[in-house]
Amino acid sequence: MARYARLAGVLFLLSMIGGGIGEAYVPGKLIVASDAALTAANLKSSDFLFRFGFAAYLIEAICDIGLAWAFYVLLRPVHRELALLAAFFGLVSTAVFGFAELFYLASSQLLSDAGYLQSFSVDQRNTLALLSLKTYNLGAAAFMALYGIATLLRGYLIFRSGYLPKFLGVLFAIAGFGFIARNFLLLLAPQYGSPFFLLPMFLAGIVATVWFLAKGVSLPSAARDPRH
Repeated sequence: MARYARLAGVLFLLSMIGGGIGEAYVPGKLIVASDAALTAANLKSSDFLFRFGFAAYLIEAICDIGLAWAFYVLLRPVHRELALLAAFFGLVSTAVFGFAELFYLASSQLLSDAGYLQSFSVDQRNTLALLSLKTYNLGAAAFMALYGIATLLRGYLIFRSGYLPKFLGVLFAIAGFGFIARNFLLLLAPQYGSPFFLLPMFLAGIVATVWFLAKGVSLPSAARDPRH
């Protein structure tokens, strides 16, 4: 089990780096939510940065798929069905975000000089590109609730495990609730959907990474899966 814990630590670290770049830094540098023309100009002048952001997301997605598997292995001795349910929510959330990322990538196609786009004016293409990016953001919001449920379940299983620290389970549960709460607030009361709700997930990821890499996991003999 120790190797799965350390693998989870490495995947967590890479996922946070990829997500920080692909979901926060690059979009924040390029997208101006209220100005289609300026957003289009940013995308055209920083094409490599734009594509680098998508590549960073791909790293995050690959790591999140690996994490779904690693967490299932680590937590199935506690409750196999709940560990599997958490893995399902984690995988589906990654798939939903992956679909949303297609709208992110599509915005650059709308700004290209392809012949089939010449029937649209420059202003129309700029507006469509920004609309595509806003659709990407909506997909990201849907992703948060699903990933939040996966994290909440993992927090419960970590808390009940007896071989992982309870405080880590509490952090995961708070982080998962924060993702779920922000998702529904963005949909139902956008003025209250503060990024503050994302902070517990960042903290939980840092603590989990350090713990898995430094401490690993040692199961009591009674809790070991007989097949591993």
